[in-house]
Amino acid sequence: MRRIALLALLSAAPALMTPAWGGGMQVDLDQVRTITFRSPVSTVYVGNPAIADINMIDSRHAFVLGKSFGTTNLIALNHQGVSVANEQITVMGDQGSTVTLNRGAARITYDCSAGRCERTPTPGDDKTAFSDAIEQNGAHQDANKKAATGQ
Repeated sequence: MRRIALLALLSAAPALMTPAWGGGMQVDLDQVRTITFRSPVSTVYVGNPAIADINMIDSRHAFVLGKSFGTTNLIALNHQGVSVANEQITVMGDQGSTVTLNRGAARITYDCSAGRCERTPTPGDDKTAFSDAIEQNGAHQDANKKAATGQ
């Protein structure tokens, strides 16, 4: 009888140790997906938090945020420290609204929506795209500070 119970437990173990979204997941850049674990977890760790971040909703549900392009993994442990999940997370851009312009060796990426395209620096783009974005961000922050202080 013990042998049958042990065999039943061992055959069910893979189902208990994989999340409902088994097989890895893809998340769009700057988007959030909800994941559900098959059993409660107490500790969750993302291999490279610069690529993806996770926020727990409760012991069985979490949000995964795509932060930058790439692939990393997620490991979840239960209260006994046993691995409940070890899955890949791949963060990709929204391919439907992205336009890449190649000028010789220089590459510039645009995000197009609602009839308008804006520069969206992505890894591999010409370095001037990044400096322009930083400059625009600084000007925006300066304008917000002036508005907040009444200047």
